[in-house]
Amino acid sequence: MGILEKLSRKSGVIVGDDVLRLFEYAQEKNFAIPAINVTSSSTVVSCLEAARDQNCPVILQVSQGGAAYFAGKGVSNDGQKASIAGSIAAAHYIRSIAPAYGVPVVLHTDHCAKKLLPWLDGMLDEDERYFKQHGEPLFSSHMIDLSEEPVDYNIETTAKYLKRAAPMKQWLEMEIGITGGEEDGVNNEDVDNNSLYTQPEDILAIHNALAPISPYFSIAAGFGNVHGVYKPGNVRLHPELLKKHQAYVKEKIGSKKDKPVYFVFHGGSGSSKEEYKEAISYGVVKVNLDTDMQYAYMTGVRDYILNKKDYLMGPVGNPDGEDKPNKKYFDPRVWVREGEKTMSKRVQVALEDFNTAGQL
Repeated sequence: MGILEKLSRKSGVIVGDDVLRLFEYAQEKNFAIPAINVTSSSTVVSCLEAARDQNCPVILQVSQGGAAYFAGKGVSNDGQKASIAGSIAAAHYIRSIAPAYGVPVVLHTDHCAKKLLPWLDGMLDEDERYFKQHGEPLFSSHMIDLSEEPVDYNIETTAKYLKRAAPMKQWLEMEIGITGGEEDGVNNEDVDNNSLYTQPEDILAIHNALAPISPYFSIAAGFGNVHGVYKPGNVRLHPELLKKHQAYVKEKIGSKKDKPVYFVFHGGSGSSKEEYKEAISYGVVKVNLDTDMQYAYMTGVRDYILNKKDYLMGPVGNPDGEDKPNKKYFDPRVWVREGEKTMSKRVQVALEDFNTAGQL
């Protein structure tokens, strides 16, 4: 038996109770779903191919900067207009193409800091319009990241947004404890290391504030996570903290579940298989990957350009003859495809590392 037997929608973008069932099943079977940042139709299909070939679900997410890129770098982002438009465009594209790959997809948006809340507001406006027409939100889930703000403000504001999402049965991910490093223009490379580790009391406070509103939420708790890829030993992860958080919440709320909290692993690029496996065993259901995927995509394009350099110096003329055309070498469908293939292979590695492969 696989997850498809538990889902009402077997392929394409899933929402509401199906997202909850997916995460419940992931905890039960000890696997997590990789969440890949996508910035174009090309990166989208790279991920979908990998999920199809590995017979498993996948999470596709857009960041604020990635969404603006999806809209086009020539579009002004005053008032987050490009990011809102790009997110919506990406969502409709993914909704249209995902069923062709025959796998369930969670459609998510990544980090939304306080200064980016107009972006989230704009997407929720579109979610509500879509809900009125189709009975479900456009996006499966969103993330609000107020980890740099005071804890009380973080929890209160997250609760406000969950109240807005709850009638649509939309999932909301929040972050407590800062993720170090730099990503998408947010730089936390110089934060105090103590800020990278979330306290169990904070996890309980979040659960107590959000659970009465809706069951559709997850927590990106800090256990030393850092965005980017660094030399081995430079990042000190402590996934065992997640085990303590689960035990603390279970005791305080009297839960029958050993893992009452759905955790998210941020800054997953560059981590070891052992770190992934341990974190997943403590209730992580989603692992964010971006840096590794960006590099993987680039390698396919880079290697093609280097290998075919003599065929790319002009539209005509190459080692086979001065009058030989080069169109079949410089056609974007050729070299972009090479990036898709190397990225797809890297996604497949993640699907195997997280025990996601074969879970349909």
